[in-house]
Amino acid sequence: MLVKRASCSLTILFICFICIAIFAPVAGAGADNKVLVLEISGAITPASDDIIANAIAKAENEGFEALVISMDTPGGGLEETQAIIKTVENTTVPVIGYVPEGGKAWSAGAFILMGTDIAAMAPFTVIGSAQPVQISAEGTKPIEDEKTINALVKYSVATASKHGRNETFAEEVITKNKNLDAHEALKAGVIEYVSPSIPDLLTQINGQVVKGKNIRTESSRIENYEPPLSLAFLGLISNPILSSLLLTIGLYAIIFGISSPGAGAEVFGVIVIVLGLIGTGFNINVGAIFLIIVGIGLLILEIKISSFGILGFAGLISLIIGSVFLVPMGSENIYTPEFRKLMTLTVIAPTIVFGLFLVFAINKVTEIQNKKPVIGTIMGETARTIDPLGPGKSGFVRYNGEYWQARSDEEIEAKEEVVIIGKEKEVLLVKRKT
Repeated sequence: MLVKRASCSLTILFICFICIAIFAPVAGAGADNKVLVLEISGAITPASDDIIANAIAKAENEGFEALVISMDTPGGGLEETQAIIKTVENTTVPVIGYVPEGGKAWSAGAFILMGTDIAAMAPFTVIGSAQPVQISAEGTKPIEDEKTINALVKYSVATASKHGRNETFAEEVITKNKNLDAHEALKAGVIEYVSPSIPDLLTQINGQVVKGKNIRTESSRIENYEPPLSLAFLGLISNPILSSLLLTIGLYAIIFGISSPGAGAEVFGVIVIVLGLIGTGFNINVGAIFLIIVGIGLLILEIKISSFGILGFAGLISLIIGSVFLVPMGSENIYTPEFRKLMTLTVIAPTIVFGLFLVFAINKVTEIQNKKPVIGTIMGETARTIDPLGPGKSGFVRYNGEYWQARSDEEIEAKEEVVIIGKEKEVLLVKRKT
């Protein structure tokens, strides 16, 4: 009997073990794994390196398996490109470069793709054309100076060599403006994978060892990176076309303001030029502090000279923009996204409240300044006596619900209607209404 019961118990335990083995998820299967995806489209601008650094910091701080930089770019600034590659090299998070369907990685984009830990392209995409150019008022001009070209070739080859990629292409992409499509790049050893989509790519690279880490990306949850408000705005004004347009508009606004006296145009011009300078790479903190100082100055000027709200409104806008840029953009390890959101709210909300209060106060001051003298408006108006009035005897009258001290050269009884004929200091002069 005991043997039979023991045998039955062992059978039940064996069945349970089989069920657990079949239905339990495999350890490290990626159910809890997540991959951060950052999309870079358009030119590589002074904001791009800050955005990529912020995304990498987020991936490090929140335990992402990897960061995918999906790029479709015609190129951009060399300094920003070098900063991005350096950031990618220094992080412990695996960084995957990917050119999505219909995209391209030209010039700066080619360097960045070759500088990532894993490089991949969608079919029918292109990498190449990295000869440096100089941008001036006359347009773009290829740089043929040997010193610059040789230094850039050496940098490109070294970047490719670090990741075991084709050094010949890394040289010819600069000296010959060479271009390769996805399959040519794979065959030449410029990239490691060709994939039609990011989920497919994550399946292909699953189990790869990158930076000493065995990445588990298959079936990982994909999260799209959203930059904080300050970086999003910086990314907007860093667009080369928009930043140049801001500088041009600002310059013409100042010229117009000087040639046509009056508040408004020159102030607008100064603010727009500062935004344009920040967009072209001018120090953000200096620009933010300058905008805040300008904003405070404009609000003070509004009180002093009363420009009917023009200076006040410009000052409020300047304060808000300066406050946005002054919010820390540092590492996620120091400033978490929640902290930055709270900081943005903490800085901007009081600025808006203070600005609106100041605008309200300025409006009231303007109303008082423009208000007509009271005596000019009540001459000939009718009032009613509260006390008897007469020569040498003053009393009170009611006018529009208010009590005024009054006197008259004739005897007037209480509760009689009188006409206001003048004023001496705080005393109304009245006569009986006929």
